[in-house]
Amino acid sequence: MTFSATQADFRVGIAQADDWHMAAADILRQIGTPTALHRLGIIYVSSAYAHNMSDIEVFFRQTTGVPHWVGCVGHGVLTHREEIFEAPAMTAMLCPIPEDGFHVLKEIHEDTEPGLSHASSWLSQVDVPLALIHADPSNNVIPGLLQDITLESSAYLVGGLTSTMGEGSQLADGLEGKGISGVMFSNRIAPMITGLTQGCSPIGPIHRVTESEDNILISLDNRPALEVFKEEIGDILSRDLEKVAGYIFSALPVEGSDKGDYMVRNILAIDPGQQMIAIGAELEPGDEVLFCKRDTETAEEDLRRLLKDLRVRAGTSPIKGGVYINCAGRGPNQFGGNSREMEIIREELGDNVPITGFFANGEVSYDRLYSYTGVLTLFL
Repeated sequence: MTFSATQADFRVGIAQADDWHMAAADILRQIGTPTALHRLGIIYVSSAYAHNMSDIEVFFRQTTGVPHWVGCVGHGVLTHREEIFEAPAMTAMLCPIPEDGFHVLKEIHEDTEPGLSHASSWLSQVDVPLALIHADPSNNVIPGLLQDITLESSAYLVGGLTSTMGEGSQLADGLEGKGISGVMFSNRIAPMITGLTQGCSPIGPIHRVTESEDNILISLDNRPALEVFKEEIGDILSRDLEKVAGYIFSALPVEGSDKGDYMVRNILAIDPGQQMIAIGAELEPGDEVLFCKRDTETAEEDLRRLLKDLRVRAGTSPIKGGVYINCAGRGPNQFGGNSREMEIIREELGDNVPITGFFANGEVSYDRLYSYTGVLTLFL
């Protein structure tokens, strides 16, 4: 999806410290003095700072003079140069976007009111906005809210689920939580491109569910579900099914996708006696499912594919900045240490594209919730 930030610099900083005051002061030194064009800031913090979100927002707003701040709590934080996972850390980005180029989104908990009603006047002046959103994983209606927001606002959504839950897990001009918050960008002021990279790759064809009960697959293609599963994973794994944990997953094909897109879901349990499989999604007869594997080599290949595609789509436009929402199962948990995943991004996009982001509990692209993916959005 392609969307159009003003000419000025995106600035990003990242810091790790036991005391959030020290981390915040370090970031201030990195980002320097904001200009009058910097009207929006993005803050991501690790779980260690979750209870300090309000103080952190006030600190950055008062010290920088930037009036609007959005963000959330993640399992870790990242920039184009560094990944910090499960340690006390934060990252902040200053965005040179005028106030008529964005609208802070908040108060979306059980339905889209009053969140979208506050944005109605602003939305009437844009065509297809892009929305960076942060969502509470404890809210069971989040999947439906994502679809409602897209339907009612025509927005293309990118974002992720926070690592902590409830009030204070998000920022949107003050503390937010329990639902969805974030910021909408006008496509007239701020062109943007976005894409998704998968951390798991298919190991076989798409199967049709022929019998199921809630999230339990009983038969696929008129065969016992476990029989089909074993056929695809091979003899070695079939002899010791405990080894599939964290390596083999189910996935739900995205209907109508011209790129073979799919949403990965965990395999929760296997019943060898009944030849059934429980997965992290409820399916009905007629639905489709496939199985996939998680490995570093194919994940790197797909990440490079995404980055090359984004460069082509950017054309001659310079890439000014970006936001990367990354699954907590990726980063050091898939690519190894030394911030290898962000190193790959620098290899493809260059060393000087400022990127901020966080490690999420689930990732959002368009109106769908993904797992084991990375969602990269770039400002042109």
